[in-house]
Amino acid sequence: MKLNYLRFGTTAFLWLLGTALVSGQQLADQSEIDLKDLSSFKTPGKTWTLAGGVTANLNEVNVLNVAKGTGILVNIPTKKDHGSDLLTIGEHGDIVLELDYLLAKGANSGIYLQGVYEIQLEDSWGILKPTSSNNGGIYQRWDDSKPEGQQGYQGYAPRQNVSKAPGLWQHIKIAFQAPRFDASGNKTANARILRIELNGVLIHDNIELFGATRGANDKEKALGALRLQGDHGAVAFKNIKTSKLPTETQNGRQRGDDTDPIYIDVATTPNIRSFVDVPNGGPKVVHAISVGSPTQVHFSYDLDNGALFQAWHGEFVDATPMWHDRGNGTSRPRGSVTAFTKKPVPTLAKLTDAQGAWLADTTGTGFKTKGYTLDAQERPTFNYNIYGTKVTDAIKAIEKGQGLSREIVLETPVDNIYALIADASSVEEVSKGLYLVDGQSFYLKFDDTKDKPVIRDVDGRKQLVVLVRGKLNYSILF
Repeated sequence: MKLNYLRFGTTAFLWLLGTALVSGQQLADQSEIDLKDLSSFKTPGKTWTLAGGVTANLNEVNVLNVAKGTGILVNIPTKKDHGSDLLTIGEHGDIVLELDYLLAKGANSGIYLQGVYEIQLEDSWGILKPTSSNNGGIYQRWDDSKPEGQQGYQGYAPRQNVSKAPGLWQHIKIAFQAPRFDASGNKTANARILRIELNGVLIHDNIELFGATRGANDKEKALGALRLQGDHGAVAFKNIKTSKLPTETQNGRQRGDDTDPIYIDVATTPNIRSFVDVPNGGPKVVHAISVGSPTQVHFSYDLDNGALFQAWHGEFVDATPMWHDRGNGTSRPRGSVTAFTKKPVPTLAKLTDAQGAWLADTTGTGFKTKGYTLDAQERPTFNYNIYGTKVTDAIKAIEKGQGLSREIVLETPVDNIYALIADASSVEEVSKGLYLVDGQSFYLKFDDTKDKPVIRDVDGRKQLVVLVRGKLNYSILF
């Protein structure tokens, strides 16, 4: 067997050579499934509809709230109608598939490639040790003839759990190589999951599929319909894009691929000082600290502005850019990053009212960092002076690994001090004290704020600011 490397984005991955491509890959030629109506699907059941918007209820299982419109494919089973799977009219062999999906609390669904190989979709928010049955897992094969407890086999867990909360959009990208058959219909090569990225993180790499997974609707074949599971819970899909599997190959790895990564273990080094690049092309934070947690919820903080600028689920930190060879001083998250701003600015500002212009930096505020203190679990509380008062900023992972809690305390209250909590493309209050932010990327939750947060428009973006009367508590769920 000859193994080479195939480009997928900017990263190389293994694939199986020496087999002819099957013609007629209709889905791979479409580029995107049009969700203006349901005409791309075979006999959709009554639980499948289209919507213009979808939100989840964090307190109720299998509940999605929908807004009228199109562009989002929604499945909401009921007690009377448990739902059915949805199959595309077009079929596929080799394919690159990517889409966004959103799950209700406790929901379960799946993507069946060619109708027979399932990639599990599940509300796995906060799970520490994922299995093949959790979000992003390649589901097990099944053999009823085997002893009890051994019927399931050849399932593949994701490398790490980078799942988001119910009601938040998640993105998955799958590179799939279909099985090969000879002229007599005999299988000559197994199917392969060449690569799966979930929420921007590699979770599977070059997995050979020796047969159909449990729940397959047919035997293995050269072409098959894409199938979305519809009888296990409330789920929504959008931006369903398909493309042909790239055929460009190269001998060996790209330069730098052979570098042994330098990973930071949160158990031994829960906090690391370094440069950190703000996601999505933002600036480099030169006085940053990244703080890890055994719950696999981590964050980065800008000491120059008292600003929390990113957090992530999954593994902690990759320090390879920082320490390999000469290094550039930068570390980066290993998990799925949620960015809270495009450019860190001071968290606190003194304004005449809630509509006042925010500060670009700390000039004129009397800001002076006082470092941080560690508790018994080595969790830092950040300290700084601003506007003549001492500020403590305590950010901690929520116990079940579902996000962060934050408490900002002013030692001596100062009039008209506001906190900038969000600067994003969108901010929407979905229930009392609960806000959806940045195209449903994360939630902000306020339980006992004395003053209601204010959503304001600034240069085409939304900002959420709140008056700080000595103390402010809120949670970030993502």
